[in-house]
Amino acid sequence: MSDVVIRVENVSKVYKRRKETVVAVKDLSLDVQRGEVVCVAGASGCGKSTLLNMIAGFLHPTSGKILLDGKPITKIEPRCGMIFQSYALFPWMNVIDNVAFGYRIKGVDKKGRYEKARHWIEIVGLQEFENAYPKELSGGMQQRVSLCRALAEEPDILLCGEQFAALDAMTRQYLEQELVDIVHQYGETVLFITHSIDEALILSDRVVVMSSRPGRVKTILKNDLPRPRTMETKLDSRFLEMRQKVWEMLREEVVKSIV
Repeated sequence: MSDVVIRVENVSKVYKRRKETVVAVKDLSLDVQRGEVVCVAGASGCGKSTLLNMIAGFLHPTSGKILLDGKPITKIEPRCGMIFQSYALFPWMNVIDNVAFGYRIKGVDKKGRYEKARHWIEIVGLQEFENAYPKELSGGMQQRVSLCRALAEEPDILLCGEQFAALDAMTRQYLEQELVDIVHQYGETVLFITHSIDEALILSDRVVVMSSRPGRVKTILKNDLPRPRTMETKLDSRFLEMRQKVWEMLREEVVKSIV
């Protein structure tokens, strides 16, 4: 990891709602290195999702700039694959057509796009369900399809918007490990937002702790926990020490956000 792929420079985002002005993030700066997994943690309303949506190009900064490979992001960025908190699958398409959708838009013929889609479907263990529709799948299975579709776009950056938040603990743990395995196999750069300290420590190379609104980078913690990280990692004394350290940094911001 020797080069910066995402650079956020003194970014602020202001929303105007009728007579109210809301400063979501203010003077926020952050670098993400190529091949790095960075988790952004913070209290509700601190601007985590706003930051992610600006990097994806869905929103534009009020001031400051965001660079991808040294070039400003000025529109929806095709080099960024987005995994939403909601599954965002097309309900009228089966699994393989959902995963192959990006290849279809790129003009890949049916045989070719199905071959590519099956590669990702097999990686997440859904090959027996490629003809199933989203309503026929569990929440965890739908999230795996969503992950597949994002990866099938072959993005330079994977942006993850708390997509495991609604899942049960066992499914969440399984998908966290699956995401880690895929990321390290394919060398993806990942920016992941979360409310969960455990999730941040299992997934990340660095944890970015944000202040309460207006969101700023409060501190960045290098995550030196050895890989692979599993459920047993959460019992390790070093994990517990780091968890307490992150919580102490977050606690003050959580209190500010609810008073």
